[in-house]
Amino acid sequence: MPKVLIADDEPHIRLLLEQTLEDLEDEGLEIFTAENGAEALDSIKENKPDMVFLDVMMPKMNGFEVCSEVKNNLKIPDIYIVLLTAKGQEIDKLKGMESGADMYMTKPFNPDDIVKKVREIL
Repeated sequence: MPKVLIADDEPHIRLLLEQTLEDLEDEGLEIFTAENGAEALDSIKENKPDMVFLDVMMPKMNGFEVCSEVKNNLKIPDIYIVLLTAKGQEIDKLKGMESGADMYMTKPFNPDDIVKKVREIL
C-alpha cells in the first residue's frame, strides 16, 4: 500500500493537500501528516512513506535539514521528496536539490499537479 507524508506547519496547507489526495485513499493510498520538521523525520523513520511533501520553512527542523537527513545520513534513497515553499528563487531551488530533494514546487501550487505527481510516482 503506497504511503504519503504531508509535512507543513500551516494547518490549512496540510488540510488542502489531504483533501487533494483523499480520492486516492479509495485506491489504497495511506496519508500521514506532520506539523514540524522533527515530527516529519520521526514519521519517515516510523511509517516509511513512498513520497513526502515537505515544507521548507518549518519549526524544529526545516525541510532542507529533514531532506538531507533522510537522503544523506539515513541513506533512504527510495523516498521521493517534494519540497514545497513560497521561496521560488533559483538559489533556494539549488539548495533543495543539494539537500537531496527529487522535486521543488513553489506555493501556491495547483492541486491537479499534486495528484498528477502522486499518480506518476506511486
